[in-house]
Amino acid sequence: MRVTLERSVLLKALNHVHRVVERRNTIPILSNVLLKAEGNELHLKATDLDLEISEKAASVVEQSGGTTVPAHMFFDIVRKLPDGSEVMLATDPDGKLLNITSGRAKFSLQMLPDSEFPDITAGDFSHMFRMPSADIKKLIDHTQFAISTEETRYYLNGIFFHTVEDENELVLRAVATDGHRLARIQLNAPSGSEGMAQIIVPRKAVGEIQKLVEDPDATAAIEVSETKLRITVGSVIITTKLIDGTFPDYNRVIPQGNDRELKMNRSSFAAAVDRVSTISSERGRAVKLAISDGQVVLSVNNPDSGSATEEIAVGYSNEAMEIGFNSRYLLDITNQLVGDDTTFMLADSGSPTLIQDSAESGAVYVLMPMRV
Repeated sequence: MRVTLERSVLLKALNHVHRVVERRNTIPILSNVLLKAEGNELHLKATDLDLEISEKAASVVEQSGGTTVPAHMFFDIVRKLPDGSEVMLATDPDGKLLNITSGRAKFSLQMLPDSEFPDITAGDFSHMFRMPSADIKKLIDHTQFAISTEETRYYLNGIFFHTVEDENELVLRAVATDGHRLARIQLNAPSGSEGMAQIIVPRKAVGEIQKLVEDPDATAAIEVSETKLRITVGSVIITTKLIDGTFPDYNRVIPQGNDRELKMNRSSFAAAVDRVSTISSERGRAVKLAISDGQVVLSVNNPDSGSATEEIAVGYSNEAMEIGFNSRYLLDITNQLVGDDTTFMLADSGSPTLIQDSAESGAVYVLMPMRV
C-alpha cells in the first residue's frame, strides 16, 4: 500500500473513527484502525465489536492495499503534524511496518494484517429511511441525560426508539429513563419507518451519533433491523449492535391525573435552583419547593454547611403543598426545555411530577420526588 493525502483530510477521518477504539483491549486487533487504499480514496474503519465507524478520505493512491495500525498512536502522530502538510503512508516490503512520512518527519508503526480485522456489518436491514440531522439531534439531546448508568438494568442503558400512533398521526418516539426521571420526545415519523422494529440504541453509540449529526443541514440515511442500526451522514457510517432486551412500558410511569398546575419562567426557576443547590451536599442534592398561591420558595438545608432559600413568582392557584426534588435532575430537565415558560403538573408530595415545555409540545418529562 502506498498513498498520499492532506494531513487535514486524514485527521478529520481519523477523528471520526478512532474514538470507538477502547484504550485497553485484550484483543490486539481491536486496538487498531483498518486502512484500505483503493481507487482514489483511503477507507478507514474502527470497531469494538459492538460499534463500528467507517470513513473515507480523498487521496492519491499509488499502490492499493490494506493494513491495520494502532488507532490512538496513529491519530496522535497525525494530530501533531504541521497544518497544511501532506502525509504519505507506505507499507514496507516485509509487511510488518507502516511508514508515515510528512516533510522531514518519519514514523514507523507496527502493523497487524487486515485479514484479521472483524466485520460487524453483515446482515440485512429491514427498514431504510432518511431524516434531517437536526431531527436526530433533537431526539437525542432531549433524552440522553436520562439514560441509566446502572449496568444491572442493561435494557435502560440506551435510548428506546419506536414508531407509534398518536392522535391518528404516526410518530417516531425516543424515550430514556433511569427510574428517577423519564424523558420522552416525538416527531412525525419519516417515510419508510412504518413498522420498524422497536430498538434500544446503547449509550456509547448514542454519543457517537450525536457527534455525527452536528451539521443541522445534513441528511442522515438510517437503516434498522432487529439487532443492528446503521446511520450514514456524508462519508461517515456508524453501525451499532442494539441492546438485546425489552424496554419497560413507560406509559405506566407518565402520570395522567395530575391536576395541580404550576407555571413559571423557565430560566428564572433554573437559576434559582442552581443558586440554592450550591449549599446542598454531594450526596443529598435535595431542594424543597414550598408552593403556595402565586409563589414558590426554594430551600436547601445542609447540616454540614448551612442553608439557602429563594422565592420566585409563579402561576399557581391550588392548595399549598411542599415537594422535594434532586436539584441536579431538575436542572438536567430544565436545560432541555426551549420555551420561555414551563408547566409542572403536580399531584402530591409523594407522586411523580409531569413537566412540559411551552415551545415543544412533543416533549414530556417525568420526575420522581425526594423526601425532604
